[in-house]
Amino acid sequence: MRWEKLTSREIGALDRSIPVILNIAAIEQHGPHLPLDTDARIGAHFLGEFDARDPDRALILPPVVVCASEHHMDFPGTLTVRHATLLAYVTDILNSVAAHGFRNILLFNSHGGNQAIGQVVVESFGSRHRDCRIGLLTWWRIAAEALAEVQGGGFGSVGHACEFETSLMLHIDEGSVRRELIPGPSHVMTHGWANNDLLRSGRGSLFRTMAEISGGSGVVGDPSLASAEKGRAITRIVVDALTEIVATMK
Repeated sequence: MRWEKLTSREIGALDRSIPVILNIAAIEQHGPHLPLDTDARIGAHFLGEFDARDPDRALILPPVVVCASEHHMDFPGTLTVRHATLLAYVTDILNSVAAHGFRNILLFNSHGGNQAIGQVVVESFGSRHRDCRIGLLTWWRIAAEALAEVQGGGFGSVGHACEFETSLMLHIDEGSVRRELIPGPSHVMTHGWANNDLLRSGRGSLFRTMAEISGGSGVVGDPSLASAEKGRAITRIVVDALTEIVATMK
């Protein structure tokens, strides 16, 4: 169910144990071949597919699409807000949800730059609302093992505007992908302890801008390996994992 499509009376009649989901996304550069709203489209796509399976199992809030993308600001078109702004804004939305009596809340994240502040939201909101349960899900983390079997390239082929994101956009909206501009692999490695990709974390974290990680291309990974078929497989894997997790929240 979509929160904003219901009436006030219909919201009031709902079982307050129903899980409530908020997508946090991004409007930022995605290389020469993908539109700025890629992360927002991907988040909306997963939740749309999830909702279509059974609209009564969760309540989906309007997404927050402009989030924490300062590390992309070397590239034109990127929109960003400060971490403190995002923390306050998302927390205020969740405070409203809790004020209406809903007690099971999930942040569904579709942008890497939101992971750290998303966890702060969970910790700060959860500590102040002990009667609520709140969790953070990032789409590529909730099913990393299964997604690794779909990946065509090796370590580093998935990251940003990459094999996975390009595949998803080919599946969601092929016309939005500038096929003639899809580049080859790009991933500037750093210290071994800090190297990572979408599915594999490093032993530690090291701040680098997207311009540094991508060598100026805006792409981290290998979008030339993308296909709509992979996008369909990724969708099934992620929505299956999301469905399983949401079921544990009620």
